[in-house]
Amino acid sequence: MALPRYAYLGPAGTFTEAALRQVVGPDACVELPQADVSSAIEAVRTGEADYAVVAIESTVEGGVTATLDSLAVGEPLVLLREVLVPVQFTLAAAPGVTPHDVHRISAHPHAWVQCRRWLARHLPGVVHVPATSNTAPAALIAERLAAGEDPLTLGFDAALVPPPAVETYGLTPLAEHVGDNPDAQTRFVVVGHPGEVPAPTGADKTTLVVHLPDNEAGALLAMLEQFATRGVNLSRIESRPIGDALGRYSFSIDAEGHIADERVGEAFMGLHRRCPYVRFLGSYPRADAQQTEVHVGTSDHDFVTARAWLDAIRGGAAT
Repeated sequence: MALPRYAYLGPAGTFTEAALRQVVGPDACVELPQADVSSAIEAVRTGEADYAVVAIESTVEGGVTATLDSLAVGEPLVLLREVLVPVQFTLAAAPGVTPHDVHRISAHPHAWVQCRRWLARHLPGVVHVPATSNTAPAALIAERLAAGEDPLTLGFDAALVPPPAVETYGLTPLAEHVGDNPDAQTRFVVVGHPGEVPAPTGADKTTLVVHLPDNEAGALLAMLEQFATRGVNLSRIESRPIGDALGRYSFSIDAEGHIADERVGEAFMGLHRRCPYVRFLGSYPRADAQQTEVHVGTSDHDFVTARAWLDAIRGGAAT
């Protein structure tokens, strides 16, 4: 049988590749590195890839907007799994470069944000040169070195890269552990085509996108009440512009629980009645395996027995 094809943000050595390694070994898949997150997701939609591994949330920046926006529109895709990757950075450069030579640093925007306090303290005034991924500048330096050319002609002097990329691309570390948050993590998800939803584990997460009705006072409160009244906790909620007019926003949401749970299913039905657009983006096991807390009156048994009680009343039974 053909090996599954996984699209991910490349080139080699990115945190996304580290996430991919948690999902599948290098000998058990075909790797398809992409230039950006949107391209990785589109590779699944077009059939070029079977799955994509993409970042969706970080402890520093919150939601990864490119991922959220790509999943909110287009051919429906679902999240099948999540993994967590610790994030730290090394300031590295071509051999011979010293910290005193560094005036321009290439870094992915998320990397720059996660290191900005360190940079302000140790390299004040340094200029950010945006990169498409955390290892793209390292790969560019390595290419110039291999061609016998001066890497400084690239337009930057050093790069913020994942620690393994230093050896992979033959760079010199100038400073290690330059991230502002030593406990920083990024959450990655495996994206695939819709199919049979995996069975609940008791430690699950459900992701969805919701649009609110226009010009209705209290619409956000009414949407949130669909979860609150049924005991469904939200671990993430972020607004994103719909894009067709100013002031129109959708909400990207992570809910604790599984679509097969009675309380989550009831919340979805409530959203379907109230909101013009609801997109289910999958129910999948939590990476931390933390069991979902079920409050009194919101267990599957509570919903089933309440429904049976109502059916009995409707059937003429005395209460």
